[in-house]
Amino acid sequence: MDYLFDGVREFNSQDYQEYKHLFKRLGRKQEPHTLFIGCSDSRVVPNLITKTLPGELFVIRNIANIVPLYRQSEEYLATTAAIEYAVQILNVKNIVICGHSNCGGCKALFIDEKQTNNIPHTKKWLELAGRVKQKILSEHISDELEREWKTEQLNVVEQMNHLITYPYIKEKYRNNEIHILGWYYHIESGDVFNYQPEEKRFVKIT
Repeated sequence: MDYLFDGVREFNSQDYQEYKHLFKRLGRKQEPHTLFIGCSDSRVVPNLITKTLPGELFVIRNIANIVPLYRQSEEYLATTAAIEYAVQILNVKNIVICGHSNCGGCKALFIDEKQTNNIPHTKKWLELAGRVKQKILSEHISDELEREWKTEQLNVVEQMNHLITYPYIKEKYRNNEIHILGWYYHIESGDVFNYQPEEKRFVKIT
């Protein structure tokens, strides 16, 4: 616990001082250019990967970087509400969906159901990636590592498609007012791959 307090002290004395004028400018408003939807995984750090400063990214993180299909509801919809706010109020110009290697959420799609009985909310959440699971199973992939990265990358593409079910995103996308990007982050190498819809494959960003 002391490590966290030490971190706050270091931030106050070093990082804050370096960007003091930026923080003062951001004190009353934000104008992020990008909505970054990533996994909650502790190894995925959006600002570090993109070398962006505070105020540039509006970040949503959840298990397996999932975008629920659009629906109107009286329930509490955290991810849906955050997407709505970023696009409708903050008027972001880009949406990045970033998956990553060794994703526990994607891996959980294939484990025995008995192993998920003690995490019922996670199990329910991962139903939103059900089409990904079925597609991968239909390919009968024997190599575990191949199945892993194919699942993670297909999941990014599936969530990009989910975004288009949001009427206000669909309209902006068709009018070229917003860009939708799919990224795959390989943790060990630090490489980030961008999805090319025309070629239907991920290409390393160089």
